[in-house]
Amino acid sequence: MADQTLNAEGLNCPLPILRAKKAIKGMSSGQILEIRATDPGSVADFAAFCNQTGNALVSSSSEGDIYKFEIKVS
Repeated sequence: MADQTLNAEGLNCPLPILRAKKAIKGMSSGQILEIRATDPGSVADFAAFCNQTGNALVSSSSEGDIYKFEIKVS
C-alpha cells in the first residue's frame, strides 16, 4: 500500500519524473510512492530514474491508458 500517491496524468516528459523527484524528497526511507501517469514514455523514464537514484521500482503496470508505478524510497 502506497504511503503517498502522485497523479501525473496528462503530463508529458519530464514533468512526471520531476514531480516524483520532488515528492520523494519529502518522504522517508522505506516509504512507497505510487505514481499514475498517461505518458507512454514514463515506463522507460521511471525505470531509468530508479536506476540512477537508487530507489526501488517495486511495480510497474498499466490499465488502459493509465500507467502505475510504485517506488520504494531508499
